[in-house]
Amino acid sequence: MIDTHCHLDACEEPEAELVRRAREAGVGRLATVGMNGPSIERALAAGREYEGVIAIVGRHPHESEGFGAEDLDEIERAAAYDAARAIGETGLDYFRDYAPREHQRQAFESQLELAARLGLPVVIHTRAAEDDTFAMLREHAPGLPAVILHCFSAPSRLEESASQGYLCSFAGNVTYPKATDLQDAARELPAELLLVETDSPYLSPQPRRGRPNEPANVVHTARFVAELRGVTYEELESTVDANAERVLGP
Repeated sequence: MIDTHCHLDACEEPEAELVRRAREAGVGRLATVGMNGPSIERALAAGREYEGVIAIVGRHPHESEGFGAEDLDEIERAAAYDAARAIGETGLDYFRDYAPREHQRQAFESQLELAARLGLPVVIHTRAAEDDTFAMLREHAPGLPAVILHCFSAPSRLEESASQGYLCSFAGNVTYPKATDLQDAARELPAELLLVETDSPYLSPQPRRGRPNEPANVVHTARFVAELRGVTYEELESTVDANAERVLGP
């Protein structure tokens, strides 16, 4: 199994311990995300240090205030490393509004264009901003090798996402009892577009709710999604691994 989205550097415990426990749980691959300059460096360092760890490099919408050419150059330099497999997470967050929306949109558009130029997938963060996010994807995504909707939270956009071939990655919140709309989406999504993640240290799945999340816990989300879809854990694992390898590489 692969955890397609985590933040190793934001977890309280040492990276080595998190990677060890993930492997013991059967999670052989992790994609850790850099959200600004320092965390990009930490993500790349983890990719160099640990077998099975890859990096996603970009500028989170919360970190997009004042985004400019130097910031884009920093992401492009990071993307040249072997450990870097995608641009992101980038997108729009109008729920927190930690950065001006104009700056978020500029950073998002610039990273979409960079991903297209480099031939890399892009990992999307969207919250309370679906209209603008999907409008920008309609304009820019045709030039991208793949789009991953991280921590999929737009069940009303499932049909549009599937028709455009966007991969949808489900985090621990799909396991919450009241998340019936997300559960319907996880059940109905075409298999070739399905991914799972932890978004560690956030969004612990129901069996670990109330405690910090970690990559090992992706197995709980995967088991839950397998039950939703009426397949075995092994079948879901095979599907997710194949999809992740197709877009993020071996």
